[in-house]
Amino acid sequence: MKYLGLAFSTVLFATAGVQAQQRDSVELPRRIELQNVDVAPSAVDTKGWLLLDNDVKTELEGGVSNLYNFKFDRAERQFRSLRRRYMDHPLPYFLMGLSAWWKIVPTNVTTKQFDKTFFAYMDTATTKAEALYRQDNQNYEACFFLSAAYGFSSRLHAERHDFARATIEAKRALDYLEKSREANGLSPEFLFGQALFNYYAVWIGEEKPWLKPVLLFFPKGNKQLGLQQLRNVTQNAVYTGPEAKFFLVKILTGERENRAEEAFPVLQQLVRDYPDNPYFQRLYALQCFNKGDFRECERASQDILDKYNQGQPGFDGFAGRYAAYFLGFIRSNKYKDVAKAKGYYQRCIVFSETTDQVKGGYYQFANLSLARIAVAEKDMQAAKRYYQAVLGAAERRSSVYEEARTFMRVNRRPSSTTATDTAPTRAMASRDR
Repeated sequence: MKYLGLAFSTVLFATAGVQAQQRDSVELPRRIELQNVDVAPSAVDTKGWLLLDNDVKTELEGGVSNLYNFKFDRAERQFRSLRRRYMDHPLPYFLMGLSAWWKIVPTNVTTKQFDKTFFAYMDTATTKAEALYRQDNQNYEACFFLSAAYGFSSRLHAERHDFARATIEAKRALDYLEKSREANGLSPEFLFGQALFNYYAVWIGEEKPWLKPVLLFFPKGNKQLGLQQLRNVTQNAVYTGPEAKFFLVKILTGERENRAEEAFPVLQQLVRDYPDNPYFQRLYALQCFNKGDFRECERASQDILDKYNQGQPGFDGFAGRYAAYFLGFIRSNKYKDVAKAKGYYQRCIVFSETTDQVKGGYYQFANLSLARIAVAEKDMQAAKRYYQAVLGAAERRSSVYEEARTFMRVNRRPSSTTATDTAPTRAMASRDR
């Protein structure tokens, strides 16, 4: 049951409508052509569909922008205003739930402070959408919201280890996604769910073949089509556009695709559009670090710590440990400023401990770097303390574990290590998300 729930939640989080090779040379259309549409716009009654209402779309563009820029108070005022006028429509409730979701995301989905609010709004969104669907079983907008709300709820239930509930809601989300796909051509908002289903359905089949029976009753995926559809959504959608960019970045920078160069322009756009989104900012600093653009990584990392010091929403220890490690590495290796490097590495350790992230690479390599600096300064007691922290965090038989163990065996004798702070590779950071 656990694996089934995790698989479903992975697919459904990806398919929710609202986690270096050369760039694709195919020119994507600014509109979806009618011949690719399963149901022509005139074939269904779209009256009352807010996703197709241009006035509502124009009104909410600012609200969606505020949401992803972590201006939650401003965004929620706009969503509540919409709710007063459309009390029986799922859109305002879903957007309020999405606002709660993005308060959870920067903590690597660990904080439970907003769980009740999130589930309440998603439950209300499904209730409103189900009522619309009962009135008209060709209301594909209702199916869209049912798939999205159930998908997000499934993901959080899985994160909270309620795998039975996650599985049930994931199955419901997949059912409604299949129904809503007939309206993919009516709006790029509808296309987003199908795009990510196409990608992740193949991903599950390749990465977890024992889970293929889960998808037997759904269309086969098409990974390349999914990526093409996803790019289309990033260019055309209002409500799902930012989420599509976020997923495109996560997919392309993942170990499976390994196409970080393609992802970087999309990530740059996210950072420009939403400079106060801490999750986007730390992903950007990470990619700059990995590609060796230390000047831009330094600027972005310092910006993260400045916003942390200002108390901006979401700029907490989770973002701080990224920034502090990068600045420590840069200060040590680019500027040879050991004193400041030590300060940043120590801040990274504190951030990691306060957020319970002591098994991650940043914590390990911050301690390792401080241990090496201590050895160079002939402070064996400090070196022993930092290497002991590495032993407690690193995997056995890993290179960092072996280095720490070797030192601890001979720590009473003068160290002959010639290791430098440059040994932690930039690829390390990619594995510690």
